[in-house]
Amino acid sequence: MALPVDRPTAVDPSPAFRRLRTEAPVTPLAFPDGPAGWLVTRYDDVRAALADPRLGSRRPHLNSHVRASLITPQEMTAVRLSDLLTSDPPEHTRLRRLVNRQFTTRRMKALAPRIQEIVDDHLDTLADAPQPADLMTTVALPVPSLVISELLGVPFADHDRYQRLTRELLSLDRTREQLLASKAEMKAYLQGLVHAKRAEPGDDVLSGLVRAQEAGTPLTDDEIASLGQLILIAGHETTANVLGLAVFLLLRPPRLWDTVRDRPELVDGVIEETLRYATVLQFGLLRVAREPLSIAGRSIQAGDRVVLHLPAANRDDERFPDPDRFCPRRPDAARHLGFGHGPHHCPGDELARTELRILLTTLLRRFPDLRLATGPDEIRTHEHRVVHGIAELPVTFPRSPDTTRK
Repeated sequence: MALPVDRPTAVDPSPAFRRLRTEAPVTPLAFPDGPAGWLVTRYDDVRAALADPRLGSRRPHLNSHVRASLITPQEMTAVRLSDLLTSDPPEHTRLRRLVNRQFTTRRMKALAPRIQEIVDDHLDTLADAPQPADLMTTVALPVPSLVISELLGVPFADHDRYQRLTRELLSLDRTREQLLASKAEMKAYLQGLVHAKRAEPGDDVLSGLVRAQEAGTPLTDDEIASLGQLILIAGHETTANVLGLAVFLLLRPPRLWDTVRDRPELVDGVIEETLRYATVLQFGLLRVAREPLSIAGRSIQAGDRVVLHLPAANRDDERFPDPDRFCPRRPDAARHLGFGHGPHHCPGDELARTELRILLTTLLRRFPDLRLATGPDEIRTHEHRVVHGIAELPVTFPRSPDTTRK
């Protein structure tokens, strides 16, 4: 079978996954190129596989289970060396240690006041915007983009360029020539920033990696650029889409927005439940078996490709009762796999949660009567994109002192 990709609604994965979890939790999967592999859909199996060192992350193409690989492994290496997504120990351990030093709890806490300033500024823009206003372009996209650019050390003046490159690199309908051109441009851009940080270092992640390199840590400029690309893309694209999906889920019937507005202690539950219910890495994670193993009784051979489907696992009724209901009060929503699990667990999860908490809390306070400007079924989502999300979220609200007061 081919990977189920059709969605019945803006937030629900294909209903085929319900049957697969029950009847064939590890099933043969047809790939657009090359031999068939495997699709894993049950929560316990996916979670265990994410932590299994016998399943490697190094592969010739990140999304070959969705589209045929357009470039060769040699071309992939030339435009982007391995990073946290595409490496295995001991290489992954070395890179992960360097990134963890940049994403400390103290640094994330120190960022909170600056994140609040950025949020307030963009909600001022939303308050003054003609209605209906698009929440994605006025708030959801620019806020995480500005936060990650400051943290990473990327000039926000370049945001149009790196947001364009992000869209191009995450799109699944690019030609080979277009994809290679986008990858080469992103690499050249980030390498230029690495050289600039060496000349004028600052208090940012790229400068921190350059300083580690100069202090004798084994780390090349290409590796710094590759890590920078991953942090830049993940740092704004995923957070923006989680925010858009969370607001949409609260505003659609039965309009939980009012409930959470009156009970702001539910905001953390909204964040975790959105990460579970509307998992944005919509096609799962690809792994390659480094040696023979068994998953749920299925024999996997060395070299087999295995897709660990996070959205399907996060809707597993064996792990989450009534999984197709969005419930901010769900007591165990934080057990979701939206940030992965094991050695490849997202190192930016605390930053994302901090941004989302400040964004949602401030939105609920300043725009208590926010409403969708169109029917829920008319909301457009991204098509042919690795990261799922809302393409445009038109909203309306009565103007009042709350909307303009910081």
